[in-house]
Amino acid sequence: MDFNKIIEEIKLLNQFNLNSKLYGIKIHQSNASPETVNAATRLYEKGLIDHIDGGYLTDLGVETAEHAQILLQILKD
Repeated sequence: MDFNKIIEEIKLLNQFNLNSKLYGIKIHQSNASPETVNAATRLYEKGLIDHIDGGYLTDLGVETAEHAQILLQILKD
């Protein structure tokens, strides 16, 4: 298990606004880090986002992002 890859995926999930499903993200390969681009690809392959370059969270992605954001909130307090 590569924790660095998991951390990058969690960081990307934390960029999604969970207050509305109308907000997605766009990852531009020209200015995003390779780690971010690769994390988006992995999240897409896992069925958590609907486009390889970001897009919107799937239902599973919303649930996963909620858990990730709660985890980080607990750990930072």
